Amino acid sequence: MSRSAHPAGPRHADVLPEGHYSAPPADLNALDPKVWAQTVERGEDGVVTVGGIGVTQLAEEYGTPAYVLDEADFRARARAWRTAFGTDADVFYAGKAFLSRAVVRWLNEEGLNLDVCSGGELATALSAGMPADRIAFHGNNKSPEEIERAVRAGVGRIVLDSFQEIVRVAHIAQSLGKRQRVQIRITVGVEAHTHEFIATAHEDQKFGIPLAGGHAAEAVRRALQLDGLELIGIHSHIGSQIFDMSGFEVAAHRVVGLLKDIRDEHGIELPEIDLGGGLGIAYTSDDDPREPHEIAKALTEIVTRECESAKLRTPRISVEPGRAIVGPTAFTLYEVGTVKPLDGLRTYVSVDGGMSDNIRTALYDAEYTVALVSRASDAEPMLVRVVGKHCESGDIVVKDAFLPGDLAPGDLIAVPATGAYCRSMASNYNHVLRPPVVAVREGEARVVVRRETEEDLLRLDVG
Repeated sequence: MSRSAHPAGPRHADVLPEGHYSAPPADLNALDPKVWAQTVERGEDGVVTVGGIGVTQLAEEYGTPAYVLDEADFRARARAWRTAFGTDADVFYAGKAFLSRAVVRWLNEEGLNLDVCSGGELATALSAGMPADRIAFHGNNKSPEEIERAVRAGVGRIVLDSFQEIVRVAHIAQSLGKRQRVQIRITVGVEAHTHEFIATAHEDQKFGIPLAGGHAAEAVRRALQLDGLELIGIHSHIGSQIFDMSGFEVAAHRVVGLLKDIRDEHGIELPEIDLGGGLGIAYTSDDDPREPHEIAKALTEIVTRECESAKLRTPRISVEPGRAIVGPTAFTLYEVGTVKPLDGLRTYVSVDGGMSDNIRTALYDAEYTVALVSRASDAEPMLVRVVGKHCESGDIVVKDAFLPGDLAPGDLIAVPATGAYCRSMASNYNHVLRPPVVAVREGEARVVVRRETEEDLLRLDVG
């Protein structure tokens, strides 16, 4: 489906059509464990806690808005992915979802590899001690400087995204006296059932080299001819926030078909296949994501079956969960500033953040849920739209949800499942300061990414 918008923005105040939103939940104080981080619970006093710390205490110490990250949950999800795929496969955490030096250290300690897609992400990974040979370097337009840094550091693989990059990486590696391990990213013509802007395997988009028309086969031929490259496998990524495994089945069939063609033409069997990431999480109670062990079993069976059919040895599988690990582990904590009822429509709840700390609702029409977390309430539910403080009608955090009818300025509310892409895509729109990331674990909290200050903004403005 095509996505379009009027230049002046959507008409957010239109009356909602009947059935546009679900009925209010039976208990507004309940917290669905499918949506919230593992250690989140509501205490007897009505205050929500995470890692044993109340949100009111976190707000007093660190301010709002703030991203609150459950470290124990993050580590548990990382271990679950590592355990599910075992020692015969590789799990690369997709750093684009959220990356900090603390996260890099957690990944290293839990035995995961790391996928980066910029010089800044690579610098963060190396500065936090991630072994270079466990880093994969992605991106559709890597600069010569970024490639040189990656090759010098000894990254485990560079994912080639174009014909120009094949030559560029080979030249730089050869000039440094190295032979760089690489994969070729191909687009297999599979369009995942997701939003247009996060579907990445159909041909009409910027990533990868098309399988159709012999382009991927030509890319393989060129890579095999260059002394600076060691081609170790094929990479395919079909999109993001995916629940249906059928797209992976079609993608694997086409990738294995390419591997068979490579064997028949060049006499070699490439040892690796990377199926990317993109597995969905629960943003609302209606979402039903699969567990890591289910995903691992399904992907392994798909690839094994396809390879047996093609009479190929089963290659080593790699996957790249990012959102699936960090997404559910964090929530964004806000303070309510204004509550504005609109008769016959809904109530607008303005918070002290907005699209600068969560652009996904405006960008992807993403859906979230929200809860009152500083106290419990027995008030009747009211339909709300949670909006930010920016000068933009599209500044929406949660489009439609229910909160207690006695919600008032000063209350704390929280939006769960904001660990992925919210801090990574945060901005300074209207010169608003980006929030901190506060990690909690076993009754202790610490800042892992500090809140920006006005001095930070002015330091970049050289006048």
